[in-house]
Amino acid sequence: MAHRDLVVIGASAGGIEALQYLLAPLPSDLDAAVLIVLHTSRHSGSLLPQILQRTSSLTAVHPEDHTPIKKGMIYIAPPDHHLIVQDGSLRVIQGPRENLHRPAIDPLFRSAARYYGPRAIGIILTGSLDDGTAGLMVLRSRGGAAIVQDPQTAVFSSMPRSALKQVPDAQVLPLAQIPATIVELTQEEVPVGATVNRPEAAKSGDLPAEETRISELDMSQIENEDHPGTPSAFGCPDCGGVLWEINESGFLRYRCRVGHAYTARNLGAEQRYAVETALWSALRALEESASMFRRMAERASGAGHKGMAEKFEERVSNTSANARVLRDFLVQVNSDNEDWIEEEVS
Repeated sequence: MAHRDLVVIGASAGGIEALQYLLAPLPSDLDAAVLIVLHTSRHSGSLLPQILQRTSSLTAVHPEDHTPIKKGMIYIAPPDHHLIVQDGSLRVIQGPRENLHRPAIDPLFRSAARYYGPRAIGIILTGSLDDGTAGLMVLRSRGGAAIVQDPQTAVFSSMPRSALKQVPDAQVLPLAQIPATIVELTQEEVPVGATVNRPEAAKSGDLPAEETRISELDMSQIENEDHPGTPSAFGCPDCGGVLWEINESGFLRYRCRVGHAYTARNLGAEQRYAVETALWSALRALEESASMFRRMAERASGAGHKGMAEKFEERVSNTSANARVLRDFLVQVNSDNEDWIEEEVS
């Protein structure tokens, strides 16, 4: 018998305040290590350990690659690096982005499930879209405990709602109750090697281990031609390669040859961004063309070439009309995107 001694936490938008609130009551002698992924920007500097240290009696750090895991410590994924669990240590590595993020939550949760199984506790906090859902599914299927912040108390409820949809037997708790529950769970004995009899456990096979090796940039796994899932009609937004579709209990995910990974929602968000970027480029080109034709019309008129000036003015009129149509369409696209985001977090 053993006890739960690894706590993995994933958060995104609104996560700093939630983490401060959650970590503050944890005792200094907590008989477990706490690992955190918070979606951050790619800049090299980070004050997150110092920020969380202000309210916690546990020591918070950005670990280095191959740092041994010690109980009573808080390990926070550094900017632009995945945090991955190995057998008793941590990998801190710039593997392929997942769900548009590095660090991403899913690699941490999958690796924790692989090495700690029922000894792991997975927690999903506030955030947009659905990073962490696939990882929590794997962790729960390997016997780990699952906790999800009550969506009603989350600043952004999309991540908790997605996690609960796929892991309905997770404990749903407001932030105030999570710390005490963590302490209780770490004191419970669990049979090592036991797994929960859930449908996704039987279907997953070695997929979590394979995906963990991909996140670690294990070239033997990346070069393996036996890709999980089936080829899709979609290209990877990061590298342009073919995406393979993986269906886990109705939860769609996509991964390309070199390891970039997306849930269906995150892939949709990236595709919408690509469409909007292309439309803005087209609008810029139309506005520049109208400006050029206007200048040419002025020069022709000044030189006394009335017929030529009229042709250029006609081009100005047509190009400006096309630009107005595209501008109106962009306004509508942005409005639709705002509606979609509201649906995601409601």
